[in-house]
Amino acid sequence: MRLEIRLSRNWSRSWARGLASLALGCLAVSPTLRAQGYSADQPIGATAQQRPSYLAHAGISQRLGQSLPMAAIFTDETGRTGPLRSWFQHKPVVMAEVYYSCAMLCPQVQHGLATGLAGTTLTPGKDYQVLIFSIDTMDKPEAAAEQKKTFLREAGWTTNATAANAVHFLTSDQSSIDAISDATGFHYVRVPGPDGRMDQFAHSSVIMFATPEGVLSKYLAGIDYPPRDLRMALLEAGDKKISNPVDLLILYCCSYSPAVGRYSVSILRILGLAGMVTLFILAGMIFLLTRKPRAVAEAEAQGVRQA
Repeated sequence: MRLEIRLSRNWSRSWARGLASLALGCLAVSPTLRAQGYSADQPIGATAQQRPSYLAHAGISQRLGQSLPMAAIFTDETGRTGPLRSWFQHKPVVMAEVYYSCAMLCPQVQHGLATGLAGTTLTPGKDYQVLIFSIDTMDKPEAAAEQKKTFLREAGWTTNATAANAVHFLTSDQSSIDAISDATGFHYVRVPGPDGRMDQFAHSSVIMFATPEGVLSKYLAGIDYPPRDLRMALLEAGDKKISNPVDLLILYCCSYSPAVGRYSVSILRILGLAGMVTLFILAGMIFLLTRKPRAVAEAEAQGVRQA
């Protein structure tokens, strides 16, 4: 019995010392957690899952109806330098802002655009132009030329001279880059790469459309651009001048949402069209049912003449 009591007392002392050590440990760790941004009302790890503060300045502000800086000077992949307006050629333009040394997001944006355009029935050079702007002043025409080769290959336009003349990769100095990014609302920030050098950029994945006059008309977000969405955006940017009756019907039945940068089917418009068709059918049926057969009408007319 004495042995049991002694063991019980020893276990109680050990348990008490353990609780005291745990409490002291929590008190010691608590200031550290508060210093790192943790609080008692959120789980540990929540701060690490939050968006870094420096990314708050990287995003997109849609500026539909904004005029592009058509006088800003750029250089294309061939080394030709001129104002932005010289690459519009009186046609709607689809464009993207990337940087050519990017190994992650930018190639996906360009691949999605290339394959999506290849899936439309529109012809580059005839119906629209493609402009890819670099936001990095370190990018030069040589890098732009390599990027263009990749773009043409992914679109299947390697041997298409007309398409090649409609696709341009542009570089410039900081003033012109700022002019185009400010006009399009394309915000980006420099971020360190794996080696710690500030040679990478955080930015959104988006493509933009402009009218032949250089006015922003649409944004499509993401890295996958369905040919249907690309075609409709280009048709609208071109003021429907390159459309046909089927395109006009599709445009009417679909609506564009600036919030998500996508086209979606408009149920109300489809129901409206269905209602109009139904009314025409009913009117036609009533007309046919109330119309007297030709034989009856001729007989009545003959009876009137005889009378």
